[in-house]
Amino acid sequence: MIPLRDINPSRNLPVVNTLLIGINVAVFFLQMSQGNEIDRFVYTYGLVPARYSVSHVSAYFTPFQQGFSFLSFMFLHGGFLHLLGNMWSLYIFGDNVEDRLGPFRYLLFYLLCGLASGLSHLLLNMNSTIPTIGASGAISGVMGAYLVLHPRSRILTLIPILIFPWFVEIPAFFFIGFWFVMQLLNAAGSHGGGGGIAWWAHIGGFLFGIVFLKLALKLPSTGVSRKISPMMARKKTSRLQVIRPGGPADDPNLYGTLEISPFEARLGSRKLVNIPWGFQKRLINVTVPAGITEGKQLKLKSLGKLTPKGGRGDLFLRVTIK
Repeated sequence: MIPLRDINPSRNLPVVNTLLIGINVAVFFLQMSQGNEIDRFVYTYGLVPARYSVSHVSAYFTPFQQGFSFLSFMFLHGGFLHLLGNMWSLYIFGDNVEDRLGPFRYLLFYLLCGLASGLSHLLLNMNSTIPTIGASGAISGVMGAYLVLHPRSRILTLIPILIFPWFVEIPAFFFIGFWFVMQLLNAAGSHGGGGGIAWWAHIGGFLFGIVFLKLALKLPSTGVSRKISPMMARKKTSRLQVIRPGGPADDPNLYGTLEISPFEARLGSRKLVNIPWGFQKRLINVTVPAGITEGKQLKLKSLGKLTPKGGRGDLFLRVTIK
């Protein structure tokens, strides 16, 4: 299952979430630039449990390096696909958590989740000499928080069946719950870090993410979010939208609603629309002309119901401006 997006757009621009993605990408390029020294770089700034439990190993590192590794390990990655998978998950789930906590509490929450995930792995693998790296633990905490905040939100998911893509909306509690069960099963069969994946770091990050969310919500807000919210408000609605069209039984046409922002209404926009009607679960490019007003309809030819004569009706999308 490949998550594409959730259908719960954030109200404000996810400044910290975007910054975290940018830092992870920048550190990855720094990591890749090390050349023949990359193994030393990862061993120095990754989280290696033996560095804290075996005296003759810890002697090779300065106190600063020992402490800094608890932060730096969550910004390193084992390859491009590792980075891509983590950043995509952070992109999907992080904006809504930041929306609820605000930028400063969200940053603290994210870093604490990463730290807790690293400690979870370290305590269960005290003598391991394998570096643990990646944002997976921190992002697991974000997913735990998302589950608490938006359990009934739906995740648009791509499920490849042979060579055919199948798009389906899965409730967040099922998608994240299934993911968590898979982490438990893999952890149980891998002795904590088999296959190079720190499963217990994922589990620890997830569970502590739920705990830290409860604590973060009790912390007083700085008030900065309220002051800058007009500047942080999104100018655009989601590029990818899910529309469930309907219509009278005797009408060959289908009718649905497309959401755009005032900014998009003025300047125009392009949307990627997923229409789960029967077997017609495919993505369609929709052009919204500049200057469109509330209530106007966009006509998409031959995307309606099949008629008794073998033809097909049209799809009408009513524009709402939010």
